[in-house]
Amino acid sequence: MTSTAATEPSDATDPTGAGVGDRRRWFALAIVMTAAFMDLVDVTIVNVALPTIQHDEGATAGQIQWITAGYALAFAALLITGGRLGDVFGRKRLFLLGIGGFTVASALCGFAANPEMLVASRILQGGTAAMMVPQVLSIVHATFPAHERGKVFGLFGAIVGLGAVTGPLLGALLTEWNIGGLEWRPIFLINLPVGIAALVLGSRVITESKAPKALKLDLVGVVLVTLAMLALVYPLTEGHENGWPVWGYVMMAASVLIVGVLVAYERAKTRRDGSPLIELSLFKVKSFAAGIAVQTVFGVTTGIFFLTWTLYMQLGLGWSPLRAGLTGVPFSVAVSVAAGISVQKLVPRFGRKVLQAGALLMAAGVLIYVWQAGHYGLGIASWQMALPLVVMGLGMGLIVAPLTDAILSEVPREHAGSASGLINTVMQMGNALGLSLVSVVFFTVVEDHAAQGGAAFVEGFRSALLWAAGILVAIFLLMFALPKRGASGGSAEIAEPQPDRELVAAP
Repeated sequence: MTSTAATEPSDATDPTGAGVGDRRRWFALAIVMTAAFMDLVDVTIVNVALPTIQHDEGATAGQIQWITAGYALAFAALLITGGRLGDVFGRKRLFLLGIGGFTVASALCGFAANPEMLVASRILQGGTAAMMVPQVLSIVHATFPAHERGKVFGLFGAIVGLGAVTGPLLGALLTEWNIGGLEWRPIFLINLPVGIAALVLGSRVITESKAPKALKLDLVGVVLVTLAMLALVYPLTEGHENGWPVWGYVMMAASVLIVGVLVAYERAKTRRDGSPLIELSLFKVKSFAAGIAVQTVFGVTTGIFFLTWTLYMQLGLGWSPLRAGLTGVPFSVAVSVAAGISVQKLVPRFGRKVLQAGALLMAAGVLIYVWQAGHYGLGIASWQMALPLVVMGLGMGLIVAPLTDAILSEVPREHAGSASGLINTVMQMGNALGLSLVSVVFFTVVEDHAAQGGAAFVEGFRSALLWAAGILVAIFLLMFALPKRGASGGSAEIAEPQPDRELVAAP
């Protein structure tokens, strides 16, 4: 999922008193990049510790899902609003408020007394991240002249690559070391010194900036989007444990009605003041509408895979967090390598076919994994997983890097910023939906095979993989609606390059 947000880069103002030669801007860059890195790592550092959390706290399957889905849902619901708040009240102010809130939420997660408190704290953490993260690239845009931004965005790429390996391994090590007898808690508490330092230093070196013509806030739109997602995600997550009650189906049906109300409201708001949360006219662009569908469904795939993968390795195979984290390294490396090659070498020559090849390659890796998990059973070794993981990683890298450009290639320039924000938001929403579906595609199968012990998790994982393979085939077909070639100089260059959260989604 991408972790940046929805501001109009063209509206950024130059900082007062921050000349090109001012070294303070490089300190400011280090601080905002540290915050972005902290957010990226926090997405992945939790996954590898989930089985330990479940064991230590007695969390239910639904609560385990909410620990990750709650963060994604809160982040998605408030992402665009966080960017707009920065435009209106100042990027520095919202960044500091966000990182302060993120640090407090991390402390609450680390000291959570029960699973319910941990879930609530993770939702707060996602909401504060949505205030912090959108300001990062806006601050960079306002602080650095155009000729230096290429170097800066290159550093962002390095941050993403580093986070791809650091998050899972750091989470595994902190859990394995059991520092001070705290078990899994240091994965959250490690944010405290980093957040406090960023807050203190950021208040001194970051220069304030605002957008001169910031759009108005659409709080009603935010509420409707959140209600629609909750009405869909909540019954999917909780329905399995409650025997699929009638109220679950009623809530899911209500989510469709809420979406209808949202569309009607956004149309009315567009006519009234031209500042809707969702720019509905974008969906008249065929490639954008198809691309949003691809991004959403791809988010569902990653949400399903990464959670079930972690549970399969630790609860099913009985591996330690460290072994599970190390097993994912080939995947992360493959994603990073393929992402770089796809953008620089392949997409300029082959266009849309690169993304479609990525979907098929990833589906092939998933099917190899299905066969291996069934063939080797509980005796599978880490090195035997390397082949499907590398194939899947290469496929994912061919998708995540060029997808944003493909989606934006036919979007009008004046809507590029709004479109970028919507891309980021739907990826997070898809991820939250995928996490909620784990109860359907994984836990149901595990319970049906409970008598088999650890082998039940193998069957559950294979079920989840088959679902993922089917979704990837659907993604391949949806990609035919994308333009054959990406933008070479169109609207995509208006939207700033954005680090992809999918790159760091390993356990």
